[in-house]
Amino acid sequence: MGFSDVCNRQKNTNIRWRLPAVCFVWQLSMIVLFGVFVRYNEESDTHWVDYRKEKNITSDIENDFYFRYPSFQDVHVMIFVGFGFLMTFLKRYSFGAVGFNFLIAAFGIQWALLMQGWFHSLDYTDGKIKIGIENLINADFCVAGCLIAYGAVLGKVSPVQLLVMTLFGVTLFAVEEYIILNVLHAKDAGGSMVIHTFGAYYGLSISWVLYRPDLDKSKHLNGSVYHSDVFAMIGTLFLWMFWPSFNSAIADHGDGQHRAAINTYLALASTVLTTVAMSSLFEKTGKLDMVHIQNSTLAGGVAVGTAAEFMLSPYGSLIVGFFCGIISTMGYIYLSPFLEEKLKIQDTCGIHNLHAMPGVIGGIVGAITAAAATNTVYGDLGLENTFDFTGPFNKRVPTIQGGYQAAGLCVALCFGIGGGIFVGLVLKLPIWGDPADENCFDDEIYWEVRHSSCEVKNVHQGAHETHMNRILFVLEDISTLNV
Repeated sequence: MGFSDVCNRQKNTNIRWRLPAVCFVWQLSMIVLFGVFVRYNEESDTHWVDYRKEKNITSDIENDFYFRYPSFQDVHVMIFVGFGFLMTFLKRYSFGAVGFNFLIAAFGIQWALLMQGWFHSLDYTDGKIKIGIENLINADFCVAGCLIAYGAVLGKVSPVQLLVMTLFGVTLFAVEEYIILNVLHAKDAGGSMVIHTFGAYYGLSISWVLYRPDLDKSKHLNGSVYHSDVFAMIGTLFLWMFWPSFNSAIADHGDGQHRAAINTYLALASTVLTTVAMSSLFEKTGKLDMVHIQNSTLAGGVAVGTAAEFMLSPYGSLIVGFFCGIISTMGYIYLSPFLEEKLKIQDTCGIHNLHAMPGVIGGIVGAITAAAATNTVYGDLGLENTFDFTGPFNKRVPTIQGGYQAAGLCVALCFGIGGGIFVGLVLKLPIWGDPADENCFDDEIYWEVRHSSCEVKNVHQGAHETHMNRILFVLEDISTLNV
């Protein structure tokens, strides 16, 4: 029996023992690992008073918490509300969109604190990971990559598969992030490469491996209704409003953070106009498509992420947003059908158009902007601070930095595609309780769905009408025979 034969066994969606077992084992593992490795850093520990005296810090207001927490709040809302509600557009999969988003994020942030901590926050004197407010922001960023990947397989996988996908996704993210930011020393404040490019191609590769040839059997559920589009638009607005915080959350204090918020703000505004224009232009009667408005209006925030803290200039941000609105909307109109029909990539949320293409564009914009940086524009000290040309990188020049930025994009693509194919093969095993092709995009497979009295009445009425039609059909046959 070959691998394909094993994977094509009959589906069993009963996860009564599998899901609780995975949740309990992994949460207990987190408790043990946190007990062994994780401690508060100097700014969140009770020894902060001694640390203040040692560093001549005169006020508690200089604690990093007061600089970062407003951004952390915004990013946290984006992760749990923005991403969750954005995926509620499916008519019968709102529980799965918000609920499984909640599950992925809650598990992912714990594993991310450990994985990123081992790479970035490990105190070699005692072997402990020291965490503070910035670690929480970075953990949210890490989870964002997994939630982006979830968009590609929305409605087609079980919660157990999602937890496995998150475990591998966070691990791969931590490694590629370390390579891009520490080894290559590329800059990526808003995560166009590290978060969006990696997360999108990770999810698309998994979806390609998990291709469902008979997904048309669930086609009647793979779409939206009026109220589900309204809920999804709530997610869009939360993401759109807080994206400046997302791109500036871990930028350098002062001008870098300020500039990142401005650049993102302008790129997002520009994207809305071109998205609306393209959506209307490509519809015969000029009507707008909510799919475009919900998704493509966010593409500018993705694309400006890498260069957010660079001297992109206000008009440069508007240009990035202008073209991203066009490209993303065109992707939904032409590329999504092509990917499904020709490349066998079933992308439920269209993450290729919202995250993958804009993420790659963001990486390219970042590389060009870095390579074009000059002392005249940045100033000597500004150039050093923006690109962190200090320590072992003090000899690096902008043109070389541009090359390393491009290399960072390649690393994100390799980890996303390669890691996604590997994880897809793991998820293809028939042990995870995934739904059959005819049961996709339906909350009733994994959730207790309580129907309203009107819905129950309609179901009974429909069944009664069907029964009466059958009786009439039989009576007609009998009368025909008598004649």
